[in-house]
Amino acid sequence: MVGDGERKLQRAADRLIGGVCGGLAAYFGASPAVVRVGWVALTVFSMLVPGLLVYLILWAALPAAARD
Repeated sequence: MVGDGERKLQRAADRLIGGVCGGLAAYFGASPAVVRVGWVALTVFSMLVPGLLVYLILWAALPAAARD
């Protein structure tokens, strides 16, 4: 996150796979674990394809956060 109060949507540096869920969690101020579990549930219940497709699109479109 940016220190001056500006929120940027970006992939998290402390990523498990691609950093998309961690970045969404940081942007919305939620727990990364909750976002990951929700994303997996949404993906499973949507018969995999929509959830995986959106994840791949976000992974390609979002810039990566700088690793410290």
